[in-house]
Amino acid sequence: MEEIDKSISFDGRDIRLKVGLFAPQAGGAVMIESGDTAVLVTATTAKGREGIDFLPLLVDYEERLYAGGKIPGGFLRREGRPPEKVTLTGRLIDRPLRPLFPGWLRDDIQIVATTLSMDEEVPPDVLAVTGSSVAVLLAKLPFYGPMAAVRVGLVGDDFIINPTYREVKNGDLDLVVAGSPQGVIMVEAGANQLPEQDIIEAIDFGYEAVCDLIEAQREIIAEMGIEMTELEPPEVDSTLENYIQENSTESIKQILSEYDLDKSQRDEKLDVIKDSLAEAIAELPEEEAVRVMIESDEMALGNTFKGVTKKLMRKQIIDEGIRVDGRKLDEVRPVSCRVGVLPARVHGSSLFNRGLTQVMSAVTLGTPGDAQELADDLHPQDEKRYLHHYNFPPFSVGETKPLRSPGRREIGHGALAERALNPVIPTSDAFPYVVRVVSEVLSSNGSTSMGSVCASTLGLMDAGVPITKPVSGAAMGLIKEDEEVRILTDIQGIEDFLGDMDFKVAGTDSGITALQMDMKITGLPIEVIAEAIHQAKPARMHILEKMLSVIDEPRPDMSPYAPRLLSFKIDPEMIGLVIGPGGKTIKGITEETGVKIDIDDDGTVTIAAADGEKAKQACNIIQGMTKKLNPGDVYVGRVTRIIPIGAFVEVFAGKEGMVHISQIADYRVGKVEDELAIGDEVIVKVREIDAKGRVNLTRLNIHPDEAAAARANAINY
Repeated sequence: MEEIDKSISFDGRDIRLKVGLFAPQAGGAVMIESGDTAVLVTATTAKGREGIDFLPLLVDYEERLYAGGKIPGGFLRREGRPPEKVTLTGRLIDRPLRPLFPGWLRDDIQIVATTLSMDEEVPPDVLAVTGSSVAVLLAKLPFYGPMAAVRVGLVGDDFIINPTYREVKNGDLDLVVAGSPQGVIMVEAGANQLPEQDIIEAIDFGYEAVCDLIEAQREIIAEMGIEMTELEPPEVDSTLENYIQENSTESIKQILSEYDLDKSQRDEKLDVIKDSLAEAIAELPEEEAVRVMIESDEMALGNTFKGVTKKLMRKQIIDEGIRVDGRKLDEVRPVSCRVGVLPARVHGSSLFNRGLTQVMSAVTLGTPGDAQELADDLHPQDEKRYLHHYNFPPFSVGETKPLRSPGRREIGHGALAERALNPVIPTSDAFPYVVRVVSEVLSSNGSTSMGSVCASTLGLMDAGVPITKPVSGAAMGLIKEDEEVRILTDIQGIEDFLGDMDFKVAGTDSGITALQMDMKITGLPIEVIAEAIHQAKPARMHILEKMLSVIDEPRPDMSPYAPRLLSFKIDPEMIGLVIGPGGKTIKGITEETGVKIDIDDDGTVTIAAADGEKAKQACNIIQGMTKKLNPGDVYVGRVTRIIPIGAFVEVFAGKEGMVHISQIADYRVGKVEDELAIGDEVIVKVREIDAKGRVNLTRLNIHPDEAAAARANAINY
């Protein structure tokens, strides 16, 4: 295959596409590079399997630690279970890619993106998304592309394309925009409470760059003589669909207009209609085409019935502007909230209901040592102090199935809620705790991820976490038929199933903190996306008002079972003194006081204890050990040793000086033991610190006010 290199520049930042050199047996392969980051993306296909009634698309993203010049840890010294970032990147590739394959395609398709080289400037995720489109085109698969993605950052007042890690960290926006020739197809964003209009302009800015990358892909396949694959969809026998429409349309429409039905009641009534259809078809002559179809394919009746129901529900929304539960298009379901739903052993808890969706969030406060270490990871961030986890048990949708470890969906929803709340979590200086929130979905009927954002805001305030502002979220949907478009506020499960868009918007009353938009169609113009963002704001404010009616600010006191933290800084050069040889000193402090001590490399010491007095005691010991003595300082000390020429007095733990016999009293002292005994408490002043660092003390010339101040500030060990 001919080797082709293509380069495109955005504000001096190049993206390079290389094809024809790597992975010759893959259906399509491209190396996409920017800076020293390089991602190999391949697309491979196999003939579809019998009985498959969906697109079997498998997207895998891999990171090799050699890409960053690292050797994996652990006993095996090789990559193991993928980190969370890898899982999220796999989802990021899948989401804009999947809607661009024809719905009738049944061939097995696998996309594998592997980061082979990575610097600490260029994130590989958006490169992998764009590379997946190139690989699919090279594999000559049916595809409504090309597709591309870029990251948009905000530095000062300027948007930039594909910012570095540092620029993202220091900026107020981390936005990924993916698009096709038909429009924007995916948005993923974290923002520092940016106004709606700023977000809209950023999406528009990103889509312009996406269009440039799409054109570059077209040029590559043209140079290689590859034509876009355009396969006609297979002919579909509409006999069964026509039969269902003729015999059940009015019955289905009647159920869809019974707005007081809940999800289970509606499903039960629809099942009755479907069962009656099955019975009627079974009584038809054996040679009837309808009977032959359902007997040859046991899923045909159920799938076709769902398709007819979906068309009727969409038509009702388009024609009448009424949803299946009777709501207007911009109406939010009933909202109710509670806090403190679990005993105080849980540091904070809440219960959030929106319609039939119910999420409980539990908050745990930990010490800095509980932060999640992001080991064996290529990305610059080395730890997380705010953790958000999301669980979706089968009972939440009335199902039974084995419980497994969190899948891609659970990890993705937890990351979205974490992104939504991160901007309002207090800094470590203001609140040194590590915070973990777990959102348990107890009942699901649409938008559980935004339900977890709302529940977690309530739980954080119940735990006494001083968040800067409360966050709420809403999920928007869309129905598009030809030129007719209807945007839905607060979609429920059935509307997610029948709709064309799932657009989650979270933020405070000041602006947006997170976005996630996914499509089932091949793209939307920016005007429609802007309308959805604006329509989400009154919904978010309505939900926020309901939340604040239950708890309007963080509690002033934490649970009595939450650890009490004291945080302060010492000279980093003193860290070794506090730890001691082999950790002996710090271990002694923890055993004596019963506290937990964490020390960062910058000298930040955090002490955690259930008893605040014990934490203060340990704090005093460490501050005493690390405090620098200055001539003229007056302290309360204790005599530790006596020698013929004087006495040694400990003024802080591990810090002592000597009072010469001539400095013990203002008269001649014959023997030190005549004036002092081991264990005596004495007031001493630092007379001098000699060139070797030895501390010389005196009991002379100490003013009564100095003595009183020393006693008031005395550290009790």
